[in-house]
Amino acid sequence: MTEKLSSDLEQRFLDVEENLKTVRGRIAEAAVKSGRTPQDITLLAATKTVSAQIINHGIELGIDHIGENRVQELEDKLDSYDLSNCELQFIGHLQTNKVKYLIGRVSMIQSVDQEKLAKEISRLSEKQNLTTDILIEVNIGHEPNKSGVLPQNLYELIETVSLLPGVRIRGLMAIPPAGASEKETMNYFLQMNQYFVDIKSKKIDNVAMDFLSMGMSADYPQAILAGANLVRVGTALFGPRNYNR
Repeated sequence: MTEKLSSDLEQRFLDVEENLKTVRGRIAEAAVKSGRTPQDITLLAATKTVSAQIINHGIELGIDHIGENRVQELEDKLDSYDLSNCELQFIGHLQTNKVKYLIGRVSMIQSVDQEKLAKEISRLSEKQNLTTDILIEVNIGHEPNKSGVLPQNLYELIETVSLLPGVRIRGLMAIPPAGASEKETMNYFLQMNQYFVDIKSKKIDNVAMDFLSMGMSADYPQAILAGANLVRVGTALFGPRNYNR
């Protein structure tokens, strides 16, 4: 059994190496087409359900940003990660009562979508004398059962959150509707880029539009063409999710 596990693990390592080459190649191609360089795009490896052993191998290969979707999973794997040359971010839906597990442990929280959540991040960051970087998540598809601030409320939320101590807005994040066509998805990405550009032009104190986080395994080249500079890629790097893990 041990030999089989070792063989399986070795194959997973090889798969990640090949997948990473492919993803980097597609990022580079899209970056150049969008008038930028590959270095302008941050690749964040989405690590939901992936073992720390596999993730650490990815880090050895040069992955320098990883993102967890679930607080409990982040806690379970945190001590096993080699984060000496890698940033850990939180990219999933976040409940206010779980914020305490992230402050001081992650470099950025990408999924802030309401004032209440931002205030709790602010309160706990202040308590630890820290400033926590956040992205504002936008429900760009106006989906009723999905997290994210609605576009019509985005500017008001940003102005409110920008006044909070211990919090620094670094950009925007979005996930277009899963069932959208390629054309519709591109339109959502372009809308997000317009919000990103408009907010940046306002030069609001404590708001730095450094990151436009959009695009996942199925559509990250499109997202880059539309202006994304941070893409969250999981399945294309690590293979299909094992939800029984």
